[in-house]
Amino acid sequence: MKEYIIEHYKSTGTYTYAGAYRDYFRSLPDDIPALGRLVCAQVIHRVTLKEGNTNANAKLLYGDMDRYPWYRMRCEDDVLLTAPAMAAELFRLDERGFVSDRKAEHKIVVTCRYVSVLMSAILKAKGIPARSRAGYAPYFKEGFSMDHWINQYYNEKEGRWITFDADGFYEECGMPLSQYDMPEKSFDWVSEAYLDLRNGKTDGRQYIYADGLGTCAFPALVRYLLYDFHALMNNEITYSFLPSYLDGKLDKLCEEELKELDQLAEWMKEPDVYFDELRMLWEQKRKLRILNSPLVGDYDHGVDGEFNESD
Repeated sequence: MKEYIIEHYKSTGTYTYAGAYRDYFRSLPDDIPALGRLVCAQVIHRVTLKEGNTNANAKLLYGDMDRYPWYRMRCEDDVLLTAPAMAAELFRLDERGFVSDRKAEHKIVVTCRYVSVLMSAILKAKGIPARSRAGYAPYFKEGFSMDHWINQYYNEKEGRWITFDADGFYEECGMPLSQYDMPEKSFDWVSEAYLDLRNGKTDGRQYIYADGLGTCAFPALVRYLLYDFHALMNNEITYSFLPSYLDGKLDKLCEEELKELDQLAEWMKEPDVYFDELRMLWEQKRKLRILNSPLVGDYDHGVDGEFNESD
């Protein structure tokens, strides 16, 4: 692995910069499975809260949902966007910090992207090359692959990226998943899924974006293709955001735009091999980075008229 790629994934972005929590993050377990289980003990997924003490939480692995205060938000994704924000709220709720016996009423309610960001931030604070990845998980619901965020860290001794999913106590639930060293094919990488759809190998309907609207296939895959690209560039944008030129147009792209995404997906299949090409896109293709916003227009970035490009 080239050293500058390793250094890129040791560096942080807006969401993974530990700030005042750097030393605290460094004090957390170095063992990845132990760290993952500890982080998982700090959070409740919004679906778990909704289902209460049933299904995956039938044994109260995630705590007693009946104790969660009625007046608190049922999902804090829109509030706790960054790793320091999550850490601050966890300390506010329980000043002991990251503890394995945290009560349900003192946990934060966030989804998989947030767990992934928190894991990436902690590993980066420890000097471990790490990255969040956005794609689809076929291990949640038979016959479908649900949108999901996981992590990878680079094991320098073994010379490989190790893929893991710290978003739940899956092994304790009996899920047949090597949770902290996942086989390559156990996760549906969005670049491959997107290209399979474009090449007619699948209709893509098994890929579900859990927005409550039944979004699947092409709109779901394009959305996550851009999420994963941004994550590879240390910019783990959340569900509210998309490059502005794609917002509301995921199923209305012209052939030229599709071919641009085809090339992006081809490079993302091997992000370390094509790191330079991906970085070039990141630095030169403005339209891939200018995000939708309720307050800022497409051309409020010093760009006059059309995107100046390299757009």
